[in-house]
Amino acid sequence: MTDRVSVKPLWMPSRNFVEQSNLKKFQNWLFVKKGLYFKNYHDLWDWSVTDLEDFWESIWQFNDVKSHSLYFDVLIRSSKDFIGTKWFRGATINYAEHIFRHKNTSRPAIMYQSEREPLRELSWRDLEKQVGAVAAFLKQSGVGVGDRVAGVLPNGPQAVIAFLATNSLGAVWSSCSPDFGTASVLDRFQQIEPKVLFLTDGYTYNGKAYDKLPLIGDLIAQLPTLKKTVLLPFLNPQSKLSQAVMWGDVLKTPFSTLEFTPVPFEHPLWILYSSGTTGKPKAITHSVGGCLLEHLKALSLHQNVKPGDRYFWYSTTGWMMWNFSVASMLVGATLVLYEGSAAFPNLNVLWDLAEKAKINHFGGGAAYYIACMKAGINLQGYKFNQLQTIGSTGSPLPSEGFEWVYKTFKKDVWLISLSGGTDICSGFVGGCPTLPLYAGEIQCRLLGCKLEAYDEAGQPVKNELGEMVITQPMPSMPIYFWNDSQNQRYRASYFEDYPGVWRHGDWIQITEREGVVIYGRSDATLNRDGVRIGTSEIYSAVESVEDVADSLVVCLEQEGGKYFMPLFVVPAKGQKLTDDLKSKINHELRTRFSPRHVPDAIYAISEIPYTISGKKMEAPVKKILMGMNPAKVASRDTMRNPQSLDFFVKFAPEKLSV
Repeated sequence: MTDRVSVKPLWMPSRNFVEQSNLKKFQNWLFVKKGLYFKNYHDLWDWSVTDLEDFWESIWQFNDVKSHSLYFDVLIRSSKDFIGTKWFRGATINYAEHIFRHKNTSRPAIMYQSEREPLRELSWRDLEKQVGAVAAFLKQSGVGVGDRVAGVLPNGPQAVIAFLATNSLGAVWSSCSPDFGTASVLDRFQQIEPKVLFLTDGYTYNGKAYDKLPLIGDLIAQLPTLKKTVLLPFLNPQSKLSQAVMWGDVLKTPFSTLEFTPVPFEHPLWILYSSGTTGKPKAITHSVGGCLLEHLKALSLHQNVKPGDRYFWYSTTGWMMWNFSVASMLVGATLVLYEGSAAFPNLNVLWDLAEKAKINHFGGGAAYYIACMKAGINLQGYKFNQLQTIGSTGSPLPSEGFEWVYKTFKKDVWLISLSGGTDICSGFVGGCPTLPLYAGEIQCRLLGCKLEAYDEAGQPVKNELGEMVITQPMPSMPIYFWNDSQNQRYRASYFEDYPGVWRHGDWIQITEREGVVIYGRSDATLNRDGVRIGTSEIYSAVESVEDVADSLVVCLEQEGGKYFMPLFVVPAKGQKLTDDLKSKINHELRTRFSPRHVPDAIYAISEIPYTISGKKMEAPVKKILMGMNPAKVASRDTMRNPQSLDFFVKFAPEKLSV
């Protein structure tokens, strides 16, 4: 499996770069303060995953984390698995407070641009003023510690302000992007019962305006716990809504000073959502302290973000990379935001932004870089004087993508390919400023993350394809799933395959250099251009079409970073899969959810494979279509209708090309 990885490094850090890196400064600090010396990164990593208590306490101390009370223990392990593990018991902290430790008058807090607006800046003074006003409004609305506040907002400063205000009160934030359909939003927010909802009147994408006002009334009506709704007029400054308070009026709420409510380390910070492979999306709840420590570690040590740097990651408010990019403010960065399509009016729009905003750290999905590469975009004339790193995530970046970066940009730019997930709101594997970079290979396993590749017998392997697992707890692992009182969904999501070990659902290879190559998802989650989509969302829309009896969808990773998402449908009795029926299916998916939910092709099938317990067998079907031995990926003895697999075994491989 090593042919995807080059032998010669694409990038080598200079001696000066290494010496000035945050990681080297951390190692020097460990030597001076703790008497710990590590010959290289791999020795440091080994210590970080062996002596967890000392490592995470060192992250706390190195970053001078502010606690309003003393902690008694760094780590109290759960006896069965990672669920219930306690970190820094007794500590009381506030995430937003750590962001505002970096306020100053010499640089902006946030820079932002959209398809409709030029690049603008928000000062720390104005950020503090607006966060204080929104916090005062929330408090007047009855929001307190532990209450939920939700947002359906564009990727502008208002979403950041609403989050910081929520967190300053010890309340819990949750967010969807405006391109989510009403059904998707309700599937998420009905679970968490928010008290206040921030909404936009619409959004723009690819130069087209999407009016959300007609849908807002129905959304509000189905969230009975709401005390207040706030409307942000993004499309039309004159937008009004009788059930809502206007954003501008909220900003007029009087307050004296912005205060921060300290909460226990394990208190909820925000609720993110799984893709909903089975049933409704899982409401993954992260802790204030866990995310604080993880983000300080990941952004400072593994991405080398420093005070005064400008940090950008192309995202929406519905993807965990939005939360991760906001976290760059924890280490003193200016956050750069963009709202809109990365391809409108052309693929140069984000590179134009990088030049204008003097971005130091530029991030995006692997699919964006692949699109730029295929389009042969012209970046001659761009200087990129300030650009230090280019980050890639969302899906595996192929070797060709690595090589394109170094053919297109300056040779000393550092490409950081990282992979993690909503599950920890960070990365498991990513960049290292002291190691060389090889095409197709992620540089390292991140500090504090005991990641292994397991073979079919559950044994760790190297230079072989294996299941990605985590064998030691991390502070930013979920504290729980909302409304999962017995942790049944939590345990089923990660701990059913290997007792006491987190199975993540990726196929990986750990190379002889201790780098990591990711080959795609091993479970049923759909990964469409770096955005995970739940199969249950697809089924709810497709099977609502009158002429469809049943359906199954998979997403196949292909060479060169391509993806192919076929949908297999069983037409209702007496019906055929016509072009008209295909159009109805695609229309339902696009309008109820998003364009990403629309398949690349639709095929008719007589029956869908099911287990005896009634579960659709997406993962075995995906593996069969990817060429794996059918006898090894599915036990026909555990199937309700074993003959249904024959279709996929015989399915012509040439049909699965785009």
